[in-house]
Amino acid sequence: MEQNEVQGLKPVKNGNKKRLTPLQQRVITAVCYVVVWVAMCALKWCVPQGNVPGGWGSIGFDLVFTGVSVIGAYEFLRAIDRSESGINCKISLPQRAITIAFCAMSVPLFAIVEMAMDGGLLALTCAFTVYVMFLAATSVFDCGRSSVKGTIYCVFCMLYCGVLSGVLSAINHLDNNSMAAILVVFMCPILTDTGAFIVGSSLKRFVPMKLAPRLSPNKTVIGAIGGIIGGVLGVIMVYYGMYYLGGVNGNVIFTNFNGVGLTIRSETFPALLSFVLVGLATSVMAQIGDLFESAIKRECGVKDMGKCLPGHGGILDRFDSMLYCSVVVLISFGTII
Repeated sequence: MEQNEVQGLKPVKNGNKKRLTPLQQRVITAVCYVVVWVAMCALKWCVPQGNVPGGWGSIGFDLVFTGVSVIGAYEFLRAIDRSESGINCKISLPQRAITIAFCAMSVPLFAIVEMAMDGGLLALTCAFTVYVMFLAATSVFDCGRSSVKGTIYCVFCMLYCGVLSGVLSAINHLDNNSMAAILVVFMCPILTDTGAFIVGSSLKRFVPMKLAPRLSPNKTVIGAIGGIIGGVLGVIMVYYGMYYLGGVNGNVIFTNFNGVGLTIRSETFPALLSFVLVGLATSVMAQIGDLFESAIKRECGVKDMGKCLPGHGGILDRFDSMLYCSVVVLISFGTII
């Protein structure tokens, strides 16, 4: 008699468990991503703004950007540690703590100061400078367990994950057009990636020229052009969405739901042309950011930066383009639009 039967238990069947395919994982993760994004947009849109730049509903996006900053920093430092990377740099435990701490406080610091006294970027710049000085001091007094190369990587991690996430928060707290800016910073990279995939996979046999064969062998020049077209279409969609919901410069078209509308500062470019130019620049930067992330992964000898987003990789694999084009969006919406 088997042991399971002696103990009064049912025999265990060693059947093969069905696992989700990579495509199914990508679809499920993408659906969850869209649900969270729509929920944060609804929160930002529906909560009254009051005297707070970007509105109280902007706090939802700040929480998301804080997560991107912290998890992204963890992924970056872990990729540096991989033995197969060949980077051969030493980063001490205090340096890791300082790096993660800065990335954890960058977005909250900016948001609190910006909502209180409109000085978020100055506070973020000062904090970054102080943390870099702490990193330098740590490398001096703990030189046995750290190196100059490792310190430079930590500084870059704080800049790439922490400061750029703070820039995303700055977009979220713009005095004008913050809703449109957030939609652009989310929509443009997604449709850029989609356009590049559709056009590239359809026409690469006719135009097989590679965009960056050493970094990403599957990317083609024709795919990059398709990505630019997709990104521009994305910002055009955002423009007409804001146009019909709130109008331009106070000219209400259908309804002015919770003060949603566009304020165009430039008298040189028409409103739609301004959005097209922003979409063009943002799409180009999004693709450069994607290639730059590929360069980081190749340098570190890893395929994905993490595994927290099944089918997509890590946080940096999903938000790399968004982080890279955030500065372009902030400057564009702070000057032209």
